[in-house]
Amino acid sequence: MPRLDNEPDLEHPRMFDSSRELLYIQISDRYGLIRGPRMASDIITLAHGAGGSVMQSLIKQYVLKHLGGANVEVPLAALDDAAVVDGIVFKSDSYTVKPIFFPGGDIGRLAICGTVNDICMIGGEPLALAEGFILEEGLSLSDFDRILLSMRKTCDEAGVPIVTGDTKVMERGALEKIVINSSGIGKRNASLDHDLSEVRQYRNCDSQWLLDSNVRKGDKIILSGTIGDHGISVLSAREGYGFETRIESDAAPLNHLTNDMLRVGGIVAMKDPTRGGLANLLNEWSEKSHVGILLREQNIPIKEGVRSACEMLGLDVMEIGNEGKVVAAVVPEKVEDVLAVMRRCSVGKEAMIIGEATSEFYVVAMETVVGGRRIIPPPAGDPVPRIC
Repeated sequence: MPRLDNEPDLEHPRMFDSSRELLYIQISDRYGLIRGPRMASDIITLAHGAGGSVMQSLIKQYVLKHLGGANVEVPLAALDDAAVVDGIVFKSDSYTVKPIFFPGGDIGRLAICGTVNDICMIGGEPLALAEGFILEEGLSLSDFDRILLSMRKTCDEAGVPIVTGDTKVMERGALEKIVINSSGIGKRNASLDHDLSEVRQYRNCDSQWLLDSNVRKGDKIILSGTIGDHGISVLSAREGYGFETRIESDAAPLNHLTNDMLRVGGIVAMKDPTRGGLANLLNEWSEKSHVGILLREQNIPIKEGVRSACEMLGLDVMEIGNEGKVVAAVVPEKVEDVLAVMRRCSVGKEAMIIGEATSEFYVVAMETVVGGRRIIPPPAGDPVPRIC
């Protein structure tokens, strides 16, 4: 079995696969999200909501222990982007971004895009949304109106309406300005059966939905565009960094793009690299599908301003969240057709094939521009907290 440059000295690659979550929780103190002994104490930290392995451990050890037993098509226990109950796709998420306005978007646009996109990732077509507003006493009505206008425009862009919701107000200091809970329902995408029938022309696929566990050896990995834009945009607005190039969030609804992709067919899994970024997404696929994933660094699109900001701040762009990108695993026979249709869409024009699934090893690894290989571990959490 070939070894990676920085692969731990374990006897069998599956041992590393099963233990890597604990391993990287223990060593991931890079950004101050984890503070040694605090992880063992009975408190919640920012890392528990940052989308990486710490949050995954919280969900598995606590949430699923009590709430993960429902017998439905795609249950909570699958930890996919949405659930499926009697053919209905259902998703709920909460947004607490700081600041609430940032270059390229705001908390309202995030709420719509995030919910629409998660329904799409499993092979659904979003139909309607419910929005719950928790407002802090003292929030200006002009800011609330600006958020609502942004939400309406984003709904129009996606073609998905808000049909119900709720509003609560909490006393000053109980939260920071506004929290939005966004839920959505959808139906099976009309092109999903065609998509999966294309997959089955080339290999077995028993799944009826696009799940994290569907990836197999040889599948190609496509990324729809540049990574890191959203997290760096929010960080810049929050901390007042004066980057030379204005970096804007990539927040966008992806349902029109994913519809086009499914009409071509051959896609086995889709996911948007939000909290924890591309690194977290690919490690979830690797763990659930029991495959390795080999990336090519030179093929991963990154804006120069984002690259410079990450270098200046000591951040790993692979771990930074995005809000308008999709990663797809595609059978190799259909990858060029899917790539071509993605590049015809405004939100997919920079799409690239960035790697493939492999049985050579059972982790996520990157072939660097200098020819070596390095492991891409599951992050403890997104290095930029409160980005969505």
